[in-house]
Amino acid sequence: MANVSAPAPTLLADLGGTNVRFGIAHPDEDPPLIQESIRRYHVKDYASLGEAAQQYFKETGHQAQRAIIAAAGRIDNGETVKVTNNPWAISAKNLTKELGLEWVHLVNDFAAQSMAVMLMTDKPDAKGHADLVQVGNPPIPKIGSKEEQTFVVVGPGTGLGVGGLLIRGDKVSVLQTEGGHAGFAAHSAEDIEILKVLNLHYGRVSNERLISGAGLVNLYNAICEISGQKPDEAITPEDITRRATDASCPMCSRAVETFAGIFGSVAGDLVLTLGAWDGVYLTGGMTPILLPWIQKGHFRERFEAKGRFRDTMESVPTQAIMNPEPGLIGGTALAIVEAGGTPLRR
Repeated sequence: MANVSAPAPTLLADLGGTNVRFGIAHPDEDPPLIQESIRRYHVKDYASLGEAAQQYFKETGHQAQRAIIAAAGRIDNGETVKVTNNPWAISAKNLTKELGLEWVHLVNDFAAQSMAVMLMTDKPDAKGHADLVQVGNPPIPKIGSKEEQTFVVVGPGTGLGVGGLLIRGDKVSVLQTEGGHAGFAAHSAEDIEILKVLNLHYGRVSNERLISGAGLVNLYNAICEISGQKPDEAITPEDITRRATDASCPMCSRAVETFAGIFGSVAGDLVLTLGAWDGVYLTGGMTPILLPWIQKGHFRERFEAKGRFRDTMESVPTQAIMNPEPGLIGGTALAIVEAGGTPLRR
């Protein structure tokens, strides 16, 4: 990030494999994210991020002096990103010139989502909606309540994103990772059978091959094959969750239940890997949809099933991010930092 600069209207973009969401942040206002500025566009409808941003400015009439782009991909030297599952290649320098801005900063989407939790609350709003919902028994931790805290942020959508949030006194830093592409570790007899099926299809099997939109379809197909059932070859993730919800397809119900369990295993492994004893935030487009299975299913059971660390894992909180715009909220938190403020709530 650049040196601290005076607050100014900032274009925010949350760029995934399927959609890009735009919004405007005013870092010195309360609330800093302008809710009515938020718009969503389909990636496939535009040749580039710059073209989509220009359309956004044209349609909304909003203006900005700088931009923070949260992108689902690895940021190279802070200057370029090739977005995973997305045809756009983005250059901060070129985008700055194209949009006539002071600067453009690129950050990993899960780095932004890691920052977002500092601006979220478990308190319901006027409509009864809360940003955060508790999963399991351990209480939701207060961000900044201790001098040192480490959190995992993980979530399935088009892919599987993994980030970390480290709080050390008044300093906040994020870990930008590609942990979703780490290898899948089978923990049960069913996991092993699923791994065998997917290994034949893909060779190496990453966590993202199971815990993502496409991963849910992979799980459904593998479970059908293991059970000797003929799969619906045209099925989509939305079909699977809908049929599981109305109990019209036993294979779909089993797929979402298995998804929730494996998601718990993956999240628990990340706690061990990062030493994130302060908690896990579950995010991504699929988490709100699958929350009923995450809450009632095998998520916490498998999250805690870590052998000699079971007692420790039982005390690690997990919570679901229900706010639909965590990427933009994270961009807002970064804009506040850029303007010399802090999103930490003491």
